[in-house]
Amino acid sequence: MGDRNRADGAADPSSLAPIATLIDRLRVDCPWDRELSLADLRAYLIEEAHELAAAIDERDVAAINEELGDLLFEAVYVARLASAELSDVPVGDAIRTVIEKMVARHPHVFGDEEAESAAEVAALWEKRKQGRTGRSVLDGLPASLPALAFAYRLGQKAAGIGFDWNTAAGARAKVSEELAELDREMTGSAAADGPNAAARVEEELGDVLFAVANLARHLKVDPERALAAANRKFRRRFARVEAGLEAGAAAETDAARRQRMELLWEKAKRV
Repeated sequence: MGDRNRADGAADPSSLAPIATLIDRLRVDCPWDRELSLADLRAYLIEEAHELAAAIDERDVAAINEELGDLLFEAVYVARLASAELSDVPVGDAIRTVIEKMVARHPHVFGDEEAESAAEVAALWEKRKQGRTGRSVLDGLPASLPALAFAYRLGQKAAGIGFDWNTAAGARAKVSEELAELDREMTGSAAADGPNAAARVEEELGDVLFAVANLARHLKVDPERALAAANRKFRRRFARVEAGLEAGAAAETDAARRQRMELLWEKAKRV
C-alpha cells in the first residue's frame, strides 16, 4: 500500500514521536480531527484515564496495554493542540519540566534530606510547601477529580501539617458522629424541619462520605479503588439475581418478587 498507510517509520518502539507524527497526519487528512479543539480533548482525556484505572483494578494486562496506549495518545494530542492554540507548549519542555519538578520533590533521593518511610517523605513534602507564601496546603488539587478522591486527597494534605486524628479509631469515631447527625436529620418531623430538611440531609450525608474518605486514608485504603471493587461485586451478584428472576414465575405480586430477589441475593453472596 506504500507510505500512505504508514503512521510513522520511527525505529524506537518506546518513542512518543510516532504518535505525534500520526496526529499531525490526522490533523491534515481527517475532517473530524481537523475540527478537534483543546477543550474537546478534555473529556476524552478524562475518559481514557478512567478506562486505564478500571483496567488496573482488574489487573488485566492486555487491557492495561491498550488503555495506556490510548491515554498516551490523548496526552500527546493535548500537547499538539496546546501548541497550536496557545503556542509554545512543546512535548520536550513538558518532559523536562516534570523531570525537574520530580527531582526537586525528592531531595531525600537527589539531595541531602533524609527520609526512611513513605510517611516521612509525605510530611517533609507538605512542610516544604508551607514555605510558599500566599498558597494553601490544599492548593493544587484539580476540581475535576471525583468527589470521593478529592475528599481523600484533602485529608492527606491537611494531615501533612498535622491536622488529623492520631489513630484510625479517631477517624472511625468521626464516622459514627456524622452518621448520628444524619440520623437526627432523617428522623426529624416534617413540620419542624420545614423546606430546608432535604438540604440538611444532603449536607449531613456529604459529611458522612467525607468522614469515610478520611477513615479509608487511616486504614491505608484508596476509597475510589475500594468503591470500584464494591461496584463490580454488586454488578456480579445482581446479574445472578436478574438471571434468577428470568427463570422464575412470570406473574407474581410485588411482595413475592421482592422476597424472591432477597433470596436470590443471599444465594449470590454465597457464590
